[in-house]
Amino acid sequence: MATALESLEKEVMRLPEDQLVTLAHRILLSTEPVDDPAVDALWETEIVRRIDLLDRGATERHRASDVFAELDRRLGQ
Repeated sequence: MATALESLEKEVMRLPEDQLVTLAHRILLSTEPVDDPAVDALWETEIVRRIDLLDRGATERHRASDVFAELDRRLGQ
């Protein structure tokens, strides 16, 4: 017998792609911690710092798929 999660997954996977993406986004947002202005300010500073490094050519860019593949390799997955 299918679990509730498996049944829900089957139903969700029948959604049109735009609705599926919206649902996934909402689920991910629900797991985020409550907004903290101090943390938001720190992230804003870090984002600006990283953009500056890219603009100055002081750092390299890597495709996300390559980064995740390397993480999988390192974690033995």
